[in-house]
Amino acid sequence: VVVTGSWDRTIKVWSLDTLQLIGNYTQPDKVYTMDIVDDRMIVGMAGRHVWVWNFNNLNAVEQRRESSVKYQTRCIRAMPNGEGYALASIEGRVSVEYIDPSETSQKRKFAFKCHRTKEDGRDIIYPVNALAFHPQYGTFATGGCDGLVNVWDSVNRKRFHEYPTSISSLAFNFDGSLLAIAVSYTFEEGDKPHPPDTIFVRAVTDEHVRPKPRT
Repeated sequence: VVVTGSWDRTIKVWSLDTLQLIGNYTQPDKVYTMDIVDDRMIVGMAGRHVWVWNFNNLNAVEQRRESSVKYQTRCIRAMPNGEGYALASIEGRVSVEYIDPSETSQKRKFAFKCHRTKEDGRDIIYPVNALAFHPQYGTFATGGCDGLVNVWDSVNRKRFHEYPTSISSLAFNFDGSLLAIAVSYTFEEGDKPHPPDTIFVRAVTDEHVRPKPRT
């Protein structure tokens, strides 16, 4: 099947065999982003809504959540092990959340600032448009309107590469040895001259993505 989400406040499930709509599920607000891991689908919407669906029972929402960050959600990506997800916002911030509602699991969640800089004593904050988890190590890459791609674990940041305009999307290949980077101006500063849309594919080494040991 293929799953689509829209600003019409619906998630639709389509059969690739018949090319027919086989499921239509109303959401509380515009759908901005979603991801699927194992039997779960995590949907990020306007109004800071985050809904978790289970494909084994689409008759009811498994979890209704509110984003831990205060501003609009840009991207959600599920952890490869299915334990949780990362959520990026327009406010230069990323939260890491866990699906298990137990108190022990929820104590593990955290948020951090990223894709920010200072100019003339002012904080310049860039939207974080893209996330991608490494399939082997569980570290993840972020891409922002500052044109930077950074790789994170729970302790450290590693700058991966800089590009001439906004990062709009990121994806590792199946074994994490390559990272595809879509570079496309997202009009956060209005209509102005900008570089052409480009996709870069970069080789990834363990040095880039392996978590650093805690000291």
